[in-house]
Amino acid sequence: MDYSDDDGMLNIESGEENVYIDHTSEADYGMEEDMHNDSTSKRDQISYIVLKEEDIREHQKTDIKQISTVLSINQVEAIILLLHYQWSSSKVEDEWFTSEERVRKTVGMLKEHMVDLNDQDVNIGCGICFESYLRKEIATVSCGHPYCKTCWTSYITEKINNGPGCLMIKCPEPSCYAVVGQDMIDKLITIEEDKEKYCRYFLRSYVKEGKNNIKWCPSPGCVYAVDFGTRNGTENYDVTCLCSYDFCWNCSEDAHRPVNCDMVSKWITKNIKDNESKNMTWILANTKPCPNCNCHIEKNQGCNRMTCSICNHSFCWICLCPYDGRHTCHKFEGDDETKVKRKRAKRVKRTIDRYMHYYVRWANNQSSRLKAMEDLKELQAVQLEKLSVKQCFSQTQLQFTVDAWLQIIECRRVLKWTYAYGYYLPREERTKKQFFEYLQGEAEVGLERLHHCAEEELQHFVDETDDPSTDFDDFRKKLIGLTKVTKTYFENLVKALENDLADVAVDDSK
Repeated sequence: MDYSDDDGMLNIESGEENVYIDHTSEADYGMEEDMHNDSTSKRDQISYIVLKEEDIREHQKTDIKQISTVLSINQVEAIILLLHYQWSSSKVEDEWFTSEERVRKTVGMLKEHMVDLNDQDVNIGCGICFESYLRKEIATVSCGHPYCKTCWTSYITEKINNGPGCLMIKCPEPSCYAVVGQDMIDKLITIEEDKEKYCRYFLRSYVKEGKNNIKWCPSPGCVYAVDFGTRNGTENYDVTCLCSYDFCWNCSEDAHRPVNCDMVSKWITKNIKDNESKNMTWILANTKPCPNCNCHIEKNQGCNRMTCSICNHSFCWICLCPYDGRHTCHKFEGDDETKVKRKRAKRVKRTIDRYMHYYVRWANNQSSRLKAMEDLKELQAVQLEKLSVKQCFSQTQLQFTVDAWLQIIECRRVLKWTYAYGYYLPREERTKKQFFEYLQGEAEVGLERLHHCAEEELQHFVDETDDPSTDFDDFRKKLIGLTKVTKTYFENLVKALENDLADVAVDDSK
């Protein structure tokens, strides 16, 4: 197939220009100026490109033409090579010039037919349906095995419906390794749905398999990809797709500054494990820890003799003492062993309570963030128009309300992840922990003040039935000021935590 500007199923047209987003911090702010040093500046220099589907096709077209020109092969063969070597042009060239014959055999691009058809034959038998056909109704790939076009179409369609493996279809002959080129696929597949499936697999292969610097946006249904470019040692991988989804390019989780990807992975795994975040309340109310291994055990029968299924330790449900067959606990005994057991049980409960403290606040900020996103949609869809009419402001002049909600959404995300940071902050680093909790508390107070102003106070002006309020301009100044102050504080909080509060003096002697 000629991969040019002629009509064809996989023809690549030039798309719109790439969307270039440059996230560079505007300036350093005043909160705790000594909290971060020059080492954090590299985290602020982040450039990435959001690619649309037409941009990715243009990249594919460029790579295909390059390989075709450098290796002096047609573009169908260039596509086969690029797919096999996961769109690595350098790998294709290195392998080809090392041993063209070996590469052709490996990928299934044969120079000579394994089966030669007699030019004199009027009728040729199909190797699948075993019917005889005129020569024009027979098709072959580089191996020469003859199959009728109807059987070829059915075979290729089945492969397309089976998934991305259709990009490297082999000849139907079981012992043959010849690959089917896109020229044949383009000619034989006429059903639009199958064409679209194949094109989608082909497009996604470019990002999924071969480009380490490009990833698809993980938001469900999004068709954009992000080219992160040269990372230059940056630890900030947060990007914003054109679909408005914020995510970490490095781990593909939700954007999670100020914590790193390893901490996010640990925290998410902990939350998922045994559904402990959902079942913790039930566990505390209905189980007790085994005195030997601390695993939680449910009492589901009337007998007080319990046997741990993990370590096989037998103990009394009431007093947690070892059960020896003649055990009773009707007498009060304040012996040291019983005290040890109770202390151990309390220690386990404290561990669970500590986790729940951080998890509940982490989840609450996530819930508040999702609600803020819904409130922003409501503001943009309904409230801005009402506010514009009642207060005699253009919707452009009311952009400050949208900016406030966008800042709230971002700050909720940051505050959410500070609770994961706090959970993993070593308890022995008391000075750092105290300072962190002070910064976190101030951030929460400031955010709540902004959230209340944007939610409750703004609603008052939306619901007003009188003439334009003389207080609205004061409210506008207040909301703009709170948005700016909160933005400044949270930016510096993020920098401080990413720097692990490095400038805080460590004094653990107390």
